[in-house]
Amino acid sequence: MSVNTIIKAFCLNVTLLTCLSSCEDKKSAYEEVKGSKPNIIYIMADDLGYGDLGCYGQDSIETPNIDKLASEGLLFTQHYAGSTVCAPSRNSLMTGQHMGNTTIKSMEKPIKKEDITVAEVLKSAGYKTAIIGKWGLGNVGTTGYANDQGFDYSFGYYDQIRAHNYYPDYLMENGEKIPLKNEVIYIKDSTHYAVGIGNAATKKVEYSNDIFTEKALTYLNKQNTDPFFLYLPYTIPHGDNESWLIKQHGMEVPDLGIYANKNWTEPKKAGAAMITRLDSYVGQIMAKLKEKGLDENTLVIFTSDNGPHEEGGWRLSFFDSNGDLKGMKRDLYEGGIRIPFIARWPNKIKQNTTTNTVATFWDFMATASELSGEPLPSSSDGISYLPTLMADDKDQKQHDYLYWEFDTNLIRRAARKGPYKLVTIKDKKTDATTVELFNIEKDMAEDHNIAKDHPTEVKELQTIINKYKKS
Repeated sequence: MSVNTIIKAFCLNVTLLTCLSSCEDKKSAYEEVKGSKPNIIYIMADDLGYGDLGCYGQDSIETPNIDKLASEGLLFTQHYAGSTVCAPSRNSLMTGQHMGNTTIKSMEKPIKKEDITVAEVLKSAGYKTAIIGKWGLGNVGTTGYANDQGFDYSFGYYDQIRAHNYYPDYLMENGEKIPLKNEVIYIKDSTHYAVGIGNAATKKVEYSNDIFTEKALTYLNKQNTDPFFLYLPYTIPHGDNESWLIKQHGMEVPDLGIYANKNWTEPKKAGAAMITRLDSYVGQIMAKLKEKGLDENTLVIFTSDNGPHEEGGWRLSFFDSNGDLKGMKRDLYEGGIRIPFIARWPNKIKQNTTTNTVATFWDFMATASELSGEPLPSSSDGISYLPTLMADDKDQKQHDYLYWEFDTNLIRRAARKGPYKLVTIKDKKTDATTVELFNIEKDMAEDHNIAKDHPTEVKELQTIINKYKKS
């Protein structure tokens, strides 16, 4: 064998070994971002429906900034809220627990002292943490006070009921009342005193959600090298319950904007204006991130706490607020719990993509844990959707099942396993129970109850529901 032949063979072997070594060492996009500690901004609307955004099919309400967020990121088609109403859904998001295990199942309790929140997890990883907007999980002096639950900074509504008024007389900042210029009157109805706002436009000076945005922009101005978690739960487009007491429509907004001359009722104009105003807030947040040079290292999530409402003159059928889904807020049909969910992270999340991955609010803690490098608390029911964000389907784990419950005069339960979802509704007055089974993959509108034809699936899902029955 010639010397040249020996040299060529040696070089070929070295090249092959180098290639194999580099291939073995190369990490997936998912592995690359685990523990990378990006900034996280979690923007949440209040009662925004699956079909209320242009990127989800809305054609009457303009949402250009949120639509742009979707075009620059990933849109989920099967993301679920923690519950079908505000407080328990937010509790699920913060604690990483589904309704079978979490403290707040309706609207009556603060988070327990021993509950571990996603803010506490991220704070342990060195994050600065802030909540600006509607907390709703405990006032000052309770175990649910935001600053005792992992947040360095808090501003907005601590109280769930006060958040139903867009022109309050004060908001809370780190446990202190911050007076506003709004003049408040007190109206007595047959059961209670309620805070309301006078009819004169001059008495409605400071709109709470505008203030939230100003505070968020100020907060972002102060951020530099340390990672931060900004939880930004707006109250738009929830109805303003206080307006109902003084016989105004309950969709409150400073102006009707581009909808002022539409041939719609005032509540419809106002509701559309609320959503477009929310969209403008998102645009301001994104502009500030770019201005500050924070854009590249910030994961921005946009979502809603539950499905759309029919309160204060809003009618979801007019705008198809629930899209092709059945039901709305307070239902456990898809329209009450399936929500818009968009994630954007430049050069990490692929632009203009869509996923059918089934994910939930109680998955956020697991996702944040992986991003921060902190261990996931054993109390969590969640599964990280970080692989899905990184388009790494092979590493994406799946839930064995999903579970929800909500009680009023009707005892509602729902469980989903694979394509099948069982919904049971028991009427407390008659003790009658309806049992409905749907194949969500084939029938997302839940038009066809197939319970009689699938007794095995009904039994399996009923066993999951029975697991969380109250004693």
